[in-house]
Amino acid sequence: MQSLANLLDQLPWSIVIIACLTLGLAPFVPEPHIWEKLKMLAAGTLAKPIDIFDLLMHATPFIIAGLKLAAPLVAAK
Repeated sequence: MQSLANLLDQLPWSIVIIACLTLGLAPFVPEPHIWEKLKMLAAGTLAKPIDIFDLLMHATPFIIAGLKLAAPLVAAK
């Protein structure tokens, strides 16, 4: 079984960036869902399960990008 670091290494940056720009920021008008959900989280109004799921779905590409950035730093230690 492959480790998470190996899976992240095999995932091309182009796919991660495209996912961040499309799924992560969709819909673009009137504002990206992730921004709306983060504002709800900060205001304490993120309570419905569908809103929490929506936040996780739109945040996943950014989480993957963060993990992909952090993996070489962790491996170097």
